Amino acid sequence: MSRILVPCHVKGTVALQVGDVRTSQGRPGVLVIDVTFPSVAPFELQEITFKNYYTAFLSIRVRQHTSAHTPAKWVTCLRDYCLMPDPHSEEGAQEYVSLFKHQMLCDMARVLELRLILRQPSPLWLSFTVEELQIYQQGPKSPSMTFPKWLSHPVPCEQPALLCEGLPDPSRVSSEVQQMWALTEMIRASHTSARIGRFDVSNRFPLLGLLCPEQIRPHGLLYFRWMAVMT
Repeated sequence: MSRILVPCHVKGTVALQVGDVRTSQGRPGVLVIDVTFPSVAPFELQEITFKNYYTAFLSIRVRQHTSAHTPAKWVTCLRDYCLMPDPHSEEGAQEYVSLFKHQMLCDMARVLELRLILRQPSPLWLSFTVEELQIYQQGPKSPSMTFPKWLSHPVPCEQPALLCEGLPDPSRVSSEVQQMWALTEMIRASHTSARIGRFDVSNRFPLLGLLCPEQIRPHGLLYFRWMAVMT
């Protein structure tokens, strides 16, 4: 979400004295900082950022515009927010802090003025404050993006169309191929494994696989009628 820096005027700190101001034991333990917006109409606060400087706890009050006939009133929107887990040590003493409107105790619309109440109970630090204070309001909303109907509402998966209606059914073809393969394996398994001997021709001329049992002389020509038999 976009944000816009709000021009503001940060007034000087006002110390609330703790202890007897007439002795050296008296020291300021609470500071008050008022923030005004002289050139800005009532706005909706989005974020507060600052750099801490040895402030242990932070409370914020906001003055909001209500109506033309009702005076603006002060409301506590943040109470004793911890900036230093241990006020007597350095942890968190100089950290950058961001506070958002969802962390506030009240609605942050129609803001007229802010009051920051800083508290440091430890006597170890001579001074404390907040630096680089910046106030942001909500920027214009980004325009909604529209998407084509086919992208925002995708159609369910459909069955792919056949490439060619004249092609046979793949499942039927697969079944027939399997049957042919099974038949081939059966024929191969039933084939005899006996050794095939040699065949002889007349006059004991060895010729593998051939035999000439008789001689024929048609028209004075001599030729053999070959026959193949198994010995």
